[in-house]
Amino acid sequence: MDFMLLIATAAGAVATLAAAAVTALIVVKSLSFLKKRTSRNDESSKKINVKTETNRKHGTHKELGEKEQETHEKVNEEKQDSQTLSPNSWSNSSEKDAVPTRKASAPAPRRFGGGMSVVGIDLGFLNCYIAVARSGGIETIANEYSDRCTPACISLGSRTRAIGNAAKSQIVTNVRNTIHGFKKLHGRSFDDPIVQTERIRLPYELQKMPNGSAGVKVRYLEEERPFAIEQVTGMLLAKLKETSENALKKPVADCVISIPSFFTDAERRSVMAAAQVAGLNCLRLMNETTAVALAYGIYKQDLPPLDEKPRNVVFIDMGHSAYQVSVCAFNKGKLKVLATTFDPYLGGRNFDEALVDYFCEEFKTKYKINVKENSRALLRLYQECEKLKKLMSANASDLPLNIECFMNDLDVSSKMNRAQFEQLCASLFSRVEPPLKAVMEQANLQREDISSIEIVGGATRIPAVKEQITKFFLKDISTTLNADEAVARGCALQCAILSPAFKVREFSITDLVPYSITLRWKTSFEDGTGECEVFCKNHPAPFSKVITFHKKEPFELEAFYTNLHEVPYPDPRIGSFTIQNVFPQSDGDSSKVKVKVRVNIHGIFSVASASVIEKQNVEGDHSDAPMETETSFKNESKDDVDKMQVDQEEGGHQKCHAEHTPEEEIDHTGTKTKSAPSDKQDRLNQTIKKGKVKSIDLPIQSSLCRQLGQDLLNSYIENEGKMIMQDKLEKERNDAKNAVEEYVYDFRDKLGTVYEKFITQEDLNKLSTILEDTENWLYEEGEDQPKQIYVDKLQELKKYGQPIQMRYMEHEERPKALNDLGKKIQLVMKVIEAYRNKDERYDHLDPTEVEKVEKYISDAMSWLNSKMNAQNKLSLTQDPVVKVSEIVAKSKELDNFCNPIIYKPKPKVEVAEDKAKANSEHNGPMDGQSGTETKPDTTKDSSQHTKSSGEMEVD
Repeated sequence: MDFMLLIATAAGAVATLAAAAVTALIVVKSLSFLKKRTSRNDESSKKINVKTETNRKHGTHKELGEKEQETHEKVNEEKQDSQTLSPNSWSNSSEKDAVPTRKASAPAPRRFGGGMSVVGIDLGFLNCYIAVARSGGIETIANEYSDRCTPACISLGSRTRAIGNAAKSQIVTNVRNTIHGFKKLHGRSFDDPIVQTERIRLPYELQKMPNGSAGVKVRYLEEERPFAIEQVTGMLLAKLKETSENALKKPVADCVISIPSFFTDAERRSVMAAAQVAGLNCLRLMNETTAVALAYGIYKQDLPPLDEKPRNVVFIDMGHSAYQVSVCAFNKGKLKVLATTFDPYLGGRNFDEALVDYFCEEFKTKYKINVKENSRALLRLYQECEKLKKLMSANASDLPLNIECFMNDLDVSSKMNRAQFEQLCASLFSRVEPPLKAVMEQANLQREDISSIEIVGGATRIPAVKEQITKFFLKDISTTLNADEAVARGCALQCAILSPAFKVREFSITDLVPYSITLRWKTSFEDGTGECEVFCKNHPAPFSKVITFHKKEPFELEAFYTNLHEVPYPDPRIGSFTIQNVFPQSDGDSSKVKVKVRVNIHGIFSVASASVIEKQNVEGDHSDAPMETETSFKNESKDDVDKMQVDQEEGGHQKCHAEHTPEEEIDHTGTKTKSAPSDKQDRLNQTIKKGKVKSIDLPIQSSLCRQLGQDLLNSYIENEGKMIMQDKLEKERNDAKNAVEEYVYDFRDKLGTVYEKFITQEDLNKLSTILEDTENWLYEEGEDQPKQIYVDKLQELKKYGQPIQMRYMEHEERPKALNDLGKKIQLVMKVIEAYRNKDERYDHLDPTEVEKVEKYISDAMSWLNSKMNAQNKLSLTQDPVVKVSEIVAKSKELDNFCNPIIYKPKPKVEVAEDKAKANSEHNGPMDGQSGTETKPDTTKDSSQHTKSSGEMEVD
């Protein structure tokens, strides 16, 4: 029976080894496959065609299929063609799969040195929020202060920077060097009226940068230094990136960042530049109200089907600095923004300012102090008024305002109630209704067409604001969304949609262009210029259009906002684009130039490409070749006509399976024609009129309004890296200083308790003096020393303290080590005694080897006794004769020498086994059992062992 068990055990071991080998082989093959695929993706970017219908009915986001997962190109810092996937490749997702989950069908390629990150950032005026996709859902993460809200605040000091919560605590103490409220300065010149208005509000100094844009001037590293707004926002985004990396435990690169829907191209490009400074790859700049709509709609199970009337929902977002309204139409798996309006100058801070102005006047009369002359006192009053405003939203009774040592050592106090507050801010509350009225007019909707009104943003908690909204729509408002975190959650969902590593419920998002955009160019007519409105207000976006020009020479296109009074920006210009290398045809006629203009996924306008259509005559056929027309497509198959080349979006990092970019074709006279992408048109016409028409790409020189130069952007990125390194070095210096301080306090405390017996009175007095001198040094000349000074000081202290610490540790651990060694000696002596008494368990031992063991044990006992006697003669204040490590080493040496001898196994008796084997061969099966019936037991045992081994291997 023992023999059979041995065989079964051996079989189990073999099976375990085989399973391990197979597992290793699979892992190796998987790694090899990933390596090959990554190298393939690095070779070149591919253009992948997508089938789409003209009405964009099927332009939906869908999760990746296994085959399509393999075709995804690696996202990197270079511009690459975006990708979309054929509708047939999508796997059917359950209606319950609204939240992103990690795909398990195929391993996603690792990017930027880590796993694919899904991060949404709500970049607010006052606070920022970060949402991430993990554990099968969207989660808002907390920073190092366990706070999910990170203040948009940066404080610069003589050695380091504080960002977020740490910076907010320095707003009052480091007034001139703490930067906050800078969101409205993006993409604006220093002379911009908005910048000059903000300048009055801000306690720190603004400065005109060399390129004319607005910057801040602060004292950093003991010198006055200017920082561009892109650098300031880059610092904040770098902090948010660090927070998300700490939460996800992996590098973060890809993200979606929220911006106000009223941001112009210059402001959007400025935020994109700030993301680059922070080392982030922004997949999309997402309008805040659109992010809220996505967070609302993707979880709804009861949306109407695509062929039914959509559900119209109004989203109202009033934050700290701006007020935005949008109307969105929802169908199953589809979101379309119908219209958006805004008041960029109405927000929570306006109500704070009204309270501050009121109390400044009251204190001027009551206490004879001018608060606005003291920036520190003014900041404290702003903070208290913000708290009071929040309290009044929940209480209608009188509420006190008390500030101690407010100004000139005066304590001030006052009170306010909600009725007074509403009367004080009546003019502000009256500005709530006009955007609501305007958005309904632009969307061509009536109040009864609206099914729900959703509000977000901190200022919507003010009862009077809610009352104005309810009064206009004549229905109750809904607060189902998290007023603070909805934007960040929507951005994280959009990032998950754009990420190939997550599958999300199918959901298409159609945003809009907030302002109408016109192109202007020089013509040969009397007026000298031509104009064409390429994108009207509330036009769907992202979107591309192809415009045809007939030119004989290079020409310039100037893009600008059509109605400047609608745009909260003083300069209507977007940029100028020069189409180069345009020449007359060989017969002297004007060349036909096709120009593609686009509003991309970030809401930024650009001239994407230009090409000239060149006529060519084939030898033997001198008839005029007809120019390409829309009718030339009729002979093509439906599949070829419907295929559309996916446009490469600006930035090149986003996945275009998220947003199709429809196109229109416009003649320069303004006549619209049925759309089909120009690049595809050219290829199809070349196929139809082979040898007659040739398309040549033309270079485009762009000059964008308030565009950062690449060299300047690179210098900002380099400076941010230097500041991060400076922060790291300063942290290491502070850690070294804190280590010295901690050692002083900890050791001094132990000298009076656990270490008291192990140091002489003379040494105690000497060491106490050294510790006291070190403490005084830390708070005097040692307050600000290089890191190495603190490291050396700690080593010097340890030179005195380690002997005491060592004596204490030896005294504590020695009894256990001695006890263990003594037990082992006794155990070996018992075995020797049993051998002397002819115990059959040890009668197989070699007498010579037993004598060696006996001699070794005798020597070990002598060593132990001598060391113990010597140690007992010493006091606790003296260094030990024998260390614990020596006793442990002696114990291991005893095991290594004695155990192989005294525990030597008995030799096996083979005669009994041979006899049993012979009996089984001659006698056959017993008790009427056949020989085959005994086999299943062995097999069963073997299989059980194999299964058990396999399970352990998996674990």
